[in-house]
Amino acid sequence: MTNTTDQQNWVNVAHRLTLQAQERPDEVALAEPLGYGPDGKREYRSLTFRELDEDSDRIAAGLKRMGVQRGTRIAILIPQSIEFVSIVFGLYKSGATTILIDPGMGPKRMLQCLADADPEGFIAIPKAHIIRKIMRLIGCEPAQQGHADLQGRTSAKRRIGFKRGWCPNAKFNVTVGRRLFWGGPTLKQFRAAPHEGPCTEHTAPDDQAAIIFTSGSTGPAKGVGYSHRNFDTQVEEIQGRYDIQPGEVDVPGFPLFGLFSCAMGVTSIIPDMDPTRPADVDPKKYLEAINDWKATQSFASPALWNKVSLYCGANDIHIKTLRRVVTAGAPVPYPVLERMKRHLHEEAELHTPYGATESLPVASISASEVLSETWRKTAEGGGVCVGRRFPKIEWRIIPITDEPIEKLEDVDPLPNGEIGEIAVCGPVVTKRYVTRVDANATAKMIDAQGRTWHRMGDVGLLDDQDRFWFHGRKAHRLQTENGPMFTIPCEAIFNQHEKVFRSALVGVGKSGKQQPVLIVEMLPDVKLDSKADRDQLRTELEKIASSNDLTRSIETFMVHLSFPVDIRHNAKIFREKLTVWATEELASSSEAVL
Repeated sequence: MTNTTDQQNWVNVAHRLTLQAQERPDEVALAEPLGYGPDGKREYRSLTFRELDEDSDRIAAGLKRMGVQRGTRIAILIPQSIEFVSIVFGLYKSGATTILIDPGMGPKRMLQCLADADPEGFIAIPKAHIIRKIMRLIGCEPAQQGHADLQGRTSAKRRIGFKRGWCPNAKFNVTVGRRLFWGGPTLKQFRAAPHEGPCTEHTAPDDQAAIIFTSGSTGPAKGVGYSHRNFDTQVEEIQGRYDIQPGEVDVPGFPLFGLFSCAMGVTSIIPDMDPTRPADVDPKKYLEAINDWKATQSFASPALWNKVSLYCGANDIHIKTLRRVVTAGAPVPYPVLERMKRHLHEEAELHTPYGATESLPVASISASEVLSETWRKTAEGGGVCVGRRFPKIEWRIIPITDEPIEKLEDVDPLPNGEIGEIAVCGPVVTKRYVTRVDANATAKMIDAQGRTWHRMGDVGLLDDQDRFWFHGRKAHRLQTENGPMFTIPCEAIFNQHEKVFRSALVGVGKSGKQQPVLIVEMLPDVKLDSKADRDQLRTELEKIASSNDLTRSIETFMVHLSFPVDIRHNAKIFREKLTVWATEELASSSEAVL
């Protein structure tokens, strides 16, 4: 398909849906599971590409009748569903800025993110509107950083924390479901209006399409400003790199990927799961969606594929139709890659893209390359290879520092093989944070051409094949008397222990004199009931530590029953929380210390 937006001076990512509706009007764009029929088979509700395009047109038209204009900030709080996808496309078409917040981050953090984003309206289910009204009545102190516009300007009142109640500017409110006492139109009323034709704003490439929040794994969640150019290029880069063809069928375990699929002309089947808790997925139901629709691809977190692959192994199941599996959010463990490859079709491939909320995608690697080559180096402490960059990405490794860097030319790039922080540039790279705007100083740089470079906050190196080897988050590095220690290489060495599920390296004490502490989480069926069991584990971990120069200085080992991890991917370890825990346990001579 030719993307006609390339020939225009405007870009709106929702226009891709309109083009797909013109080319394949009667093909299924979206389907979601209902109950089971008398024959025991799952029933589905679906929309064709034409129906989805027209439905999102009606939503866009309804928003405009309310007074929503280009740039109006609207938060969307509804579960993963056909409505979610149609509403987001409708918001893009209206020119509004969509505020997308993962409910998996928890109620307190979610409410804080909304206060930071200062929405001018909500499209939400009744329960969310009730909470909104309660929060509005009791009041809430806005975050001091406040909301920033596209030029980075921040309201003076919000900058000083002027108390005006929670989300005081929310006046464009739409109910998805039954409206109660709060007024405003309903989604049903929008849908009842006749379809009057295309309703897509001709937005400029750099107009803000969305505010998406980071996971907050290394600090407060920050609102990232996404432009229509960012989204449009994401679709183009992902489709090109993975050779995704219109007419394929996708089962996305992450809601936003379903939007990408529809924009690519790919049928998206919403699985029966809670996308905020991928580790709790019912593998049988997930595989049911794949088999019912003969899905050719699926995107989900490593935690989901871990559970699905274990289920496939226990029940001797082979997934026959999938030809492309995509998983992201954290480094994918070798056993998960190996099990998934074993239970996929021989022509299928598993891909692990690398990136961040601020810049996605950056690079990608296939499971075949990992299993046949890079994993051996990873197991020896060489870091995790995340692959080669996407065509429109530029990258370089810069010296590690926590200080702001205003201009790219202020630092000299490091040569291949030397560990530093990775910085990236390209049309998928977002230009700024629009909440917590103070973070822009330490995350963004400008080059001589005026282009924005994003400092990923990840450390690692480039090899002679221009592949990036991830060594961990910059914020997680240890500052010891003998120099820095990086988490991922050290942890990978200990993860080879047959009874260890995962490990985390943390530093206890003051920076520059931190004591390295290795914390392990055992596999579920491993018990450490006796002192002899614990002594044996310590002996085995000490032997592993002494076998590698990277880990030889580690003398303190601890066991944690269940690591704190992010809910979004159930894979990113909250090492900050483990550091606090380890400090307290060491001070109390806890039995957690081996």
